Amino acid sequence: MHPLPLHPTPYTLHPTPQPTTKESLPNNQQQFMPTKDIFHNAVKNALIKDGWTITDDPLYLDYGGIDMYVDLGAEKIIAAEKLSEKGTEKIAVEIKSFVHPSMTYEFHTALGHYLNYRLALDDIQPERKLYLAISEETYETFFILPFTQNFVNKNQIYLLIYDSNQEVIKQWKNCQNTEN
Repeated sequence: MHPLPLHPTPYTLHPTPQPTTKESLPNNQQQFMPTKDIFHNAVKNALIKDGWTITDDPLYLDYGGIDMYVDLGAEKIIAAEKLSEKGTEKIAVEIKSFVHPSMTYEFHTALGHYLNYRLALDDIQPERKLYLAISEETYETFFILPFTQNFVNKNQIYLLIYDSNQEVIKQWKNCQNTEN
């Protein structure tokens, strides 16, 4: 018979509550909240300037037993072709700064997050479109490369390109290099 350890190992599983909102997170889980990207406020301000209402900061997703935090959730009332019809467009925005010495490493990290969040959103909030927010400089130096363009197009990645100094949105790009 093996003696029981005096202290639980770091691998001991404890049931944790499944919060439904950011505010309902227990204090002991606050340490697991992701840190904000260095351009978080620039993108948030750019969205507000563009007429978006920030609804979630961060947008919390509970999917398949995994807690996920997309940087921002936002919505905007959009007038339809007929003046009497209006709709609300909802987006989720994952912000990436690409400040790591290896752009390829940052790209892989960003795309891993993006694909995970898109999977969750497709199932639990299908009306919300996910965008990867990147700076104009990052777009012009890395995202215009043939490999990057091909990957973005084949994986149907939506891009929000922003100017971090002016805090404005420069472009919305859907896959196949078409603009919104």
